[in-house]
Amino acid sequence: MRDMREYLTGSGSGNFFLLAGPCVIEGEKMAMDIAGTLVEITSRLDIPYVFKGSYRKANRSRLDSFTGIGDEKALKILRKVRETFGIPVVTDIHSVDEAAMAAEYVDILQIPAFLCRQTDLLVAAARTGRFVNIKKGQFLSPESMRYAVEKVRETGNSQVGVTERGTFFGYGDLVVDMRGIPVMRRECGCPVIADVTHSLQQPNSPEGVTGGRPELIGTIAKASIASGADGIFMETHRNPALAKSDGANMLPLDKAETLLRQLSILRQAVNQMASLD
Repeated sequence: MRDMREYLTGSGSGNFFLLAGPCVIEGEKMAMDIAGTLVEITSRLDIPYVFKGSYRKANRSRLDSFTGIGDEKALKILRKVRETFGIPVVTDIHSVDEAAMAAEYVDILQIPAFLCRQTDLLVAAARTGRFVNIKKGQFLSPESMRYAVEKVRETGNSQVGVTERGTFFGYGDLVVDMRGIPVMRRECGCPVIADVTHSLQQPNSPEGVTGGRPELIGTIAKASIASGADGIFMETHRNPALAKSDGANMLPLDKAETLLRQLSILRQAVNQMASLD
């Protein structure tokens, strides 16, 4: 089994790592297209890359919202991405019985923000031996995330990271407190990832469809790197307007290379400044 923490943070390049892909697996062709494009870009920029894709979306605003193409079918596509490109893959899980099932196909199990306090879910994910990425609840302080991390570690799994994805700001918006990134690095003692697309969601719309501010993805991403984030999480699609989930806050795939180049340059500057401390 690949040591994911070593892969993500120990490559020697000094660069950030990237978790990126579509919100949900819509089909094999789109998954392979997005993965292949990002593999090419990240290879050139020396960015450790993990393909992201949810095999099923459990947290939807409306009953008629798209949730997926079928668990087994989507998980097999994730495994094909993993085997074809030789890269790790990450997906969300929502219940205890999903942990062992999904672990057969992926390298990282992701705990959704709304579920980050669910002890049984965290323990089940940890017991698979997979790297566990815990998204910080929109309702939690950065300091409190150390307790979620401790649940994973106390199960005997040291492969764990946390992800900042914004904090509720009223009913229909999120705000990212950049102080949380260094706080979680200090308090949790694990890699801290910045989710730069979900952080720009505008939830709870009267229409039951989540909105977003994708024009600010670059701003949030750059601020996160400057604040010390170890990794970047983002959702991307060839045509976000046609995406079946979360298109309102996705980065168009053709804009990914420019942003990742900018972030790599910024990360180099951050590393140089750190050497002066």
